[in-house]
Amino acid sequence: MKALLTREYGTPDVLSVEDIDRPEAGPGQLQIKVKAASVNPADMRLLTGELSAFLDLPFPHVMGNDFAGTVTAVGEGVSGYAVGDEIFGYASPRVMRPMAGSRPSVGTGSMAEYMVVEADTPVIARRPATVEPAQAAAVATTGLTALAAARAGRAAAGERALVIGASGGVGTALVSHLASLGVEVVATAKPEDQSTLAALGAKQFTGYDAAGYPVDLDAIFNLALPGHELSDVAGHLRSGGRLVSITMPPLQPDMISRKDVEAIFVADTEGQLATMEDVASVLEEGKLTPEIAGTFGLEDAAAAYAAYASKGIVGKIVVLS
Repeated sequence: MKALLTREYGTPDVLSVEDIDRPEAGPGQLQIKVKAASVNPADMRLLTGELSAFLDLPFPHVMGNDFAGTVTAVGEGVSGYAVGDEIFGYASPRVMRPMAGSRPSVGTGSMAEYMVVEADTPVIARRPATVEPAQAAAVATTGLTALAAARAGRAAAGERALVIGASGGVGTALVSHLASLGVEVVATAKPEDQSTLAALGAKQFTGYDAAGYPVDLDAIFNLALPGHELSDVAGHLRSGGRLVSITMPPLQPDMISRKDVEAIFVADTEGQLATMEDVASVLEEGKLTPEIAGTFGLEDAAAAYAAYASKGIVGKIVVLS
């Protein structure tokens, strides 16, 4: 089969599409014919070696975590899935199994014609017939994160919330989901990105300087700034407001000066706040809108990573097999 892989740490220049052996499903696993995959920040951190100090990536490494595709083989002991099922979700590299939770979602890489994933995990689900593979692949990780953040932050109709990092994959998903809940969304955005975010439901825009953020907000969702840089940001919340962050280092109450607001860090690796079935439901109900910045064929997958690395995109980049 064809697959996008790297044989060393580096930039997208080291990526190449090569012929490798097709992975086979073992006990508890599914083999998937990949239809679509999307590029994530975690993919780039693995590629550049940013995580090499505590994660020894074996080479050659097939890129990609998020996917949508068709089940082509079912391993021994698997129940709930059959050949021909259309599914989507994410699967981290197998080397990350020790940190993947009690029901690990690990796989052989989604930037390939075929991949193998674990079946018993909350972050894989059937793809709704009304949702195209590219859309599902675009919101596997980002949709799950957006739902978890919204739920952790108890987002509710009539509230006003700021999304910091609104133009990224998680940001566009979260903006659309919050808007569907009846939240008035304020988004950080460059002028050229505002029309796209407005179409997703953002009602107001602000720059990236915290001094210019609105005040008396019910909630702030931080998707971009390090946790230790959020003290001034918290000052824009009303008393009793919620500051939700998904970035590292994890947000802790002592990182902000106010005691009358909540500091909430979200890293839902166990699917306790949201599952991929939840993502499927909100996709089908129109309560989460995928924003696809561009699509590439598998043969041009290296260019997809180069486009992602160039920054300035709004939403997700998808590779179609």
